[in-house]
Amino acid sequence: MPYTKQIPSQPHRLPDSLSKILEARHHDPFEVLGRQRSSTGDIIRVFIPRASTVSIVETGQFLSRIEGTDFFEAEIPNNHPARYQLKWIDDDGIEWIDFDPYCFEPVVGDLDMHWFGEGRHIHAHHFLGAHERIIETVHGVSFAVWAPNAERVSVVGDWNHWDGRRHPMRVRGGSGIWELFIPGIGHEVHYKYELRNRAQGQVVLKTDPYARRYELRPGTAAMTTQATEYAWEDNNWMNDRRERDWLQAPLSIYEVHLGSWRRDDSGQFLNYRILAHELVDYVTTNGFTHIELLPVTEHPLDASWGYQTTGYFAPTSRFGTPNDFRYFVDYCHQHNIGVLLDWAPGHFPKDAFAIARFDGTPLYEHADPRLGEHRDWGTYIFNYGRNEVRNFLIASAMFWLEDMHLDGLRVDAVASMLYLDYSREENDWVPNKYGGRENLDAIQFVEQLNEVTHKEQPGTFIIAEESTSWPQVTRPVDGGGLGFSMKWNMGWMHDTLQYMSKEPIHRKHHQRELTFGMLYAFSENFVLPFSHDEVVHGKGAMINKMPGDTWQRFANLRLLYVYQFTYPGKKLMFMGSEFAQYAEWNFDQSLDWHLLEHSPHQGVQHLVRDLNHLHQSQPALYKYDFNDHGFQWIDCDNADDSLLSYMRRADDDIIIVQLNFTPVPRIGLRIGVPGKGKYQLILNSDVDHYAGSDMMVSQYFDTEDIPWNGQSASILVDVPPLAGIILRKESGL
Repeated sequence: MPYTKQIPSQPHRLPDSLSKILEARHHDPFEVLGRQRSSTGDIIRVFIPRASTVSIVETGQFLSRIEGTDFFEAEIPNNHPARYQLKWIDDDGIEWIDFDPYCFEPVVGDLDMHWFGEGRHIHAHHFLGAHERIIETVHGVSFAVWAPNAERVSVVGDWNHWDGRRHPMRVRGGSGIWELFIPGIGHEVHYKYELRNRAQGQVVLKTDPYARRYELRPGTAAMTTQATEYAWEDNNWMNDRRERDWLQAPLSIYEVHLGSWRRDDSGQFLNYRILAHELVDYVTTNGFTHIELLPVTEHPLDASWGYQTTGYFAPTSRFGTPNDFRYFVDYCHQHNIGVLLDWAPGHFPKDAFAIARFDGTPLYEHADPRLGEHRDWGTYIFNYGRNEVRNFLIASAMFWLEDMHLDGLRVDAVASMLYLDYSREENDWVPNKYGGRENLDAIQFVEQLNEVTHKEQPGTFIIAEESTSWPQVTRPVDGGGLGFSMKWNMGWMHDTLQYMSKEPIHRKHHQRELTFGMLYAFSENFVLPFSHDEVVHGKGAMINKMPGDTWQRFANLRLLYVYQFTYPGKKLMFMGSEFAQYAEWNFDQSLDWHLLEHSPHQGVQHLVRDLNHLHQSQPALYKYDFNDHGFQWIDCDNADDSLLSYMRRADDDIIIVQLNFTPVPRIGLRIGVPGKGKYQLILNSDVDHYAGSDMMVSQYFDTEDIPWNGQSASILVDVPPLAGIILRKESGL
């Protein structure tokens, strides 16, 4: 809590400038404190509440108290050192020695402020926030914060008893940036900013928007961090990343919530370092190429899953320190696993300690609730039209990709950013200047985000969770697109799950739900997501979306995963779905790992593992995910039998996929194939290893000169019930 010592009564009226310091409302304490000119020469003036005596270490000179106040001052000679230390004894008899913060020049550069004001400073976090520095051999921390509507801003913490009068900052012209270098402060020191609003005089206590670390919730203070750089050991990964053609590379993402993937024996969170080892072992064994983390940006409420962010530059302290998180990423990279982060620049919570109404005014958000509030989520919307706000978000993205070595960001709720009327009643939104519903400022932000990150961090992904038909989401900005790397294919996901939920006897009436998606499959660079959103809020776990008895539900789920891994697009699966967890995801407990003691759950996990390894080993299954050269229907019209077959190819490599969406075995099914040759069975979702019925299926198939399905040749295959089989044409044939 702020220090509340009563100010001594004053025997005479103080100058207004000193009164403003006492009242904690001076916008530039350097006009009053430190070395000052007086009518008789130079003086040093300090304000130290709770001090009984104050002296200058270098000269031994004592400062005199201004009667009735906590101001101390003394005349000094012209040759007095520019940097000097103060020694004071506090009310408890404790001696303190430190340099006077008010004898140092400004730290923030004019160019930094200029670029920030224009919204062009992609590394604003390098000067805003708290940074350990050594200035002329003096160690300390420089603090800087943007608060243009504040009358006064102070740094408060344990070292000054949270007294806003003790360390007021200086404002830098009209930039709205306040700064102060405080000597003697090290790392892991708790601090906040105390701000007084210029218009109403309201005083608020805020955590640092640019902090690199925060104390463990429910505490909300920021913490200074050690300046020492982490010793990264992922150079090979980072060098390869810059050159990697991810468009034509396999990408299979394991989506993880770190707080509920696995916990320790007492039900507590695991540290980032422990998670690194356990997750990498698991993900590597099961063949995923990337881990996508639900937001680990700092957040106050566990139940928000991280999507209501209050710390855009800090990994949450729930699982350890920033360097613990760096270790997590580093270890993943050393074992050839990429790391993506869910990132939420679409909204932020109203918690009073964070950026909401930061300087007493709507600063990061719009003042008009029709523009500035999400009615459904009870959160604020960023004011993307403000340069400094866009800069804040761009710098956050750069921090995670550059400083933390992340390989990409999945941008949450993009549709809510793009549309001014998103989830609003008819009269509860404001049209843009052309009368339309498009949020022009948000579009500008998204375009800038994608251009900057792709230029500065080549090889990284920016993935859109965009649920509408907005055109060219993944096309370059200079060609009229939004510039995202990829987009979640929500239409495919909804249609597919809707189809799979039907009893097999009814599926023949819904074949179009499987085939319609191919009409737009290559209009964007799509990711095929079975994400956390599909296994919460009463939607049921993946296994429980499937119809039929227990055996049929597991068979249907295995069939669904064969379809996902052979359909054009990159892959994403939420944790627990890979072994058919029965229960909906619960953020507050570990996954039900005990289920892997049972054969059906083992079978699903084995299938996902083999699909992942097959996906990475067969270029036909990934090289042309975003190009129609890599896909061709063989038979998409056999709705009566609920059969689907298609071809995946990469140059001369050919893969044939046959799916049977009924519990009826299909014996002697003829499939058209391109030209003569021999095909080998490389996966069958019905085998005993996957807990299937283990129906006998041949391993090799010779073509016959019988044209079929528009192809010049064909083969005869047996297809098990509720199963998918994958065939590969043998090379050289």
